[in-house]
Amino acid sequence: MIPRLLERYRKTIVPEMMNRFNLKNKMQVPRLDKIVINMGIGKAHEDIKILEAAMEDLAKITGQKPVITRAKKAVANFKIRKDNPVGCKVTLRKLMMYEFLDRLVNVALPRIRDFRGVSQDAFDQRGNYALGITEQSIFPEIEIDKIKNVQGMDVVIVTTTNNKEQAKELLRLFGMPFRS
Repeated sequence: MIPRLLERYRKTIVPEMMNRFNLKNKMQVPRLDKIVINMGIGKAHEDIKILEAAMEDLAKITGQKPVITRAKKAVANFKIRKDNPVGCKVTLRKLMMYEFLDRLVNVALPRIRDFRGVSQDAFDQRGNYALGITEQSIFPEIEIDKIKNVQGMDVVIVTTTNNKEQAKELLRLFGMPFRS
């Protein structure tokens, strides 16, 4: 089964982007490459149960098993040694990526209290968009009663373009609610 956003991309977004940016070939149209969801857990080195709970929540949200991220070097101020677990991440590609983006844009973001849209300034020079979410409870897969620690996450949407304007238009056409 083809995800809704992938179908919309093929039928409406590609022709619209070709018209807007005067692209000759549909292969020139930017597309999503991957979505990386990262949870940094500062207290993971003290209590492994916090990390396990975060990994369980991230697996529910994304539908994919997370990978433990480890410290690359020791940091004395944070009492972290090299190779200590410091978080977890998931990289979504292809169909899973479109399903997650659909749930993020249409279900999770509107559930944020006093939500007025996401920032338009979070694009880097390579056309990738970074979004910070303060708590995992905005996703409907997470049961609020069972949350032990409120955990934030970073969502990075990687596109195939190097142009900020094209990347912004692509995400807008996917339904990303940008602040005006």
